[in-house]
Amino acid sequence: MKNQTFQIVSTQSNIDWVGKKVTGAHNGTINIKEGEIILNDGQITGGKFIIDVASISILDVTDPATNAQFAGHLASDDFFSTEKYPEATLEITAVSGNHITGDLTIKGITHPVAFDAIAQVSGDLLTAAGKVLVDRTKYGIKFRSGNFFKDLGDTLIYNDFELNVTITAKAA
Repeated sequence: MKNQTFQIVSTQSNIDWVGKKVTGAHNGTINIKEGEIILNDGQITGGKFIIDVASISILDVTDPATNAQFAGHLASDDFFSTEKYPEATLEITAVSGNHITGDLTIKGITHPVAFDAIAQVSGDLLTAAGKVLVDRTKYGIKFRSGNFFKDLGDTLIYNDFELNVTITAKAA
């Protein structure tokens, strides 16, 4: 059994997010601050990532004033409370083939998540990609959720948001 640890190259790793609402969707990016992936005999067996929630950006809103207002709203207590919780974490707890289970912590609240990921190792570089579906209401993000507010009509924001994670890591 050969254990190998790969350190995430934050400048070559990121998360693309998509949040949907009745009238459409918004998308942007979030930086991965640091982390590691552990392999045993070429298979992922563990790892932990620190996500820089304060780096969240919006790509689909091009007007600078509207973008700044939206970014401020995402940083507020209605959403991610980035002043109090500037980071989120994902810790891998189990792996079966390409199926990964982990503990996701957002706003100090931890819940299990499961997703499929594809990883490849070439020399001392590891690349991995996966899509995580997150129910924001489990983390205290209830703004315009149909689970908590009635008669939202076309202002309703869906509870699930997507995190499309792309990672490059270098052997330690």
